[in-house]
Amino acid sequence: MKTIEQKGMYQKFPRSGKDTRVTHYCAGCGHGIVNKLVAECCAEMGLQDSTIFVDPVGCGVFTYYYWDAAHISAAHGRASAAATGVCRARPDAVTVAYQGDGDLGAIGFNNAFQAASRGEKFGCIFINNSLYGMTGGQMAPTTLEGEKTTTTPFGRDPALTGHPLHVCEVFNQLQAPVYIARVSVADTKRILQCKQAIKRLFEIQRDHKGYALLEILAPCPTNFRMDPLKAAEFCKNEMEAEFPLGTFRDAEKGVTPDAIGAQHQASVALEVKPVPQVASCAELFGVSDGVDAPSAVDDPSVPERRFKFAGYGGQGILSLGICVAEAARLESRHTLWFPSYGPEQRGGSASCSVVVSGTPIGSPTVEHPDVLVCMNQPSYERFVGDVKKGGIVIVDATVPITKQPPEGVKLYQVPAIKMAEDFGVPKAANTMMLAALRAFKCTGLGDDSLETALCASFKKKPQLVEKNRDLLKRAEAALIEKEH
Repeated sequence: MKTIEQKGMYQKFPRSGKDTRVTHYCAGCGHGIVNKLVAECCAEMGLQDSTIFVDPVGCGVFTYYYWDAAHISAAHGRASAAATGVCRARPDAVTVAYQGDGDLGAIGFNNAFQAASRGEKFGCIFINNSLYGMTGGQMAPTTLEGEKTTTTPFGRDPALTGHPLHVCEVFNQLQAPVYIARVSVADTKRILQCKQAIKRLFEIQRDHKGYALLEILAPCPTNFRMDPLKAAEFCKNEMEAEFPLGTFRDAEKGVTPDAIGAQHQASVALEVKPVPQVASCAELFGVSDGVDAPSAVDDPSVPERRFKFAGYGGQGILSLGICVAEAARLESRHTLWFPSYGPEQRGGSASCSVVVSGTPIGSPTVEHPDVLVCMNQPSYERFVGDVKKGGIVIVDATVPITKQPPEGVKLYQVPAIKMAEDFGVPKAANTMMLAALRAFKCTGLGDDSLETALCASFKKKPQLVEKNRDLLKRAEAALIEKEH
């Protein structure tokens, strides 16, 4: 007989071509805790067969691998719009949208706000970890003042980016929602409170009472750059100071849109803060007078060259593209680097486009590359047919050649993964591919520039500079010898 927990979540999670019991979440991530609580509540209340989850684009995108219930995947920011359609088409169902800082707080804010204003009969679980977790830790609308992210390395400055968005407080100005609350999963007590709030959201949807919003403060140790314990403390000490916990509205428990007394209004009102003014652009960007950014030099004799790098996330595909773009910049070329990746950053699909030219570039997109570098079979099969005549394809030797390149395209099979393992550095397969680009003279860029760019990519780990420089030269020599 299955336990309630087993009923709530699938026995196996078939991700990335294998069955596993490990989620894609990082250690200490709040999503994992919330996922378990949602599954438990859904199962304990006997709602699995009547619940439809609307999954977002973001760290929570793969809930359909975990929750044993019906699912619909929505475009980025459109989970609330999709949930509106679901609850109207299936008014008998329990509809729950699961969204994050970007999916609800940024690109999807108006969708969510208008759905709440209309009083659509679905529940929205909003995970607030104060930044964009899936894409690398950039600033989100909910980022705290002074909080450091990849796009606010000196801390969020309200003079430049405004103040944190208080989603519950904003939604609490609307008349239609029947339930609005904010909880946390930073410790055991808060987790138990969170479960009760999730259960309340399910009760409201089971009884078709109306719109419910539950905001959950959750740690993101990877992008906070903290261990899980410190990330949890950050949630309690910093995030809760900005985003107080509590129930803002529960129509059945006396706190209604028409009966929010003056005392309650005062308790949730935002402090109005003046936005400081910045004197100049130089001061805005922290640039000293007289210091110019390096610029490209126009040279019409240098033809435009387009590159596509593709493989799995975690293989260094994006870093490889950055190396080529940086080498071009070092030679005063015009260059653009444009990343693209699936919803699962580690283990999912990843690719990037690089354009190098002697004249200004019109678009960063690369539909027909001159050079294609592939590290896995799905990427090879997807992009090989797009390579221009006279172009070059470099593919890892582990990839089966199930599809021949177009006529006039040169194919190189390079044992990049095996070479990296043989050299004792399995994570250096992308350095092996950079060596192949140098060995086969694919880039039109100088060897010194490519080597300098490689070394620059390890500026945060200087102990790896000489090791990768040595690997680059050894791999290049081996490939040249093999080719001849």
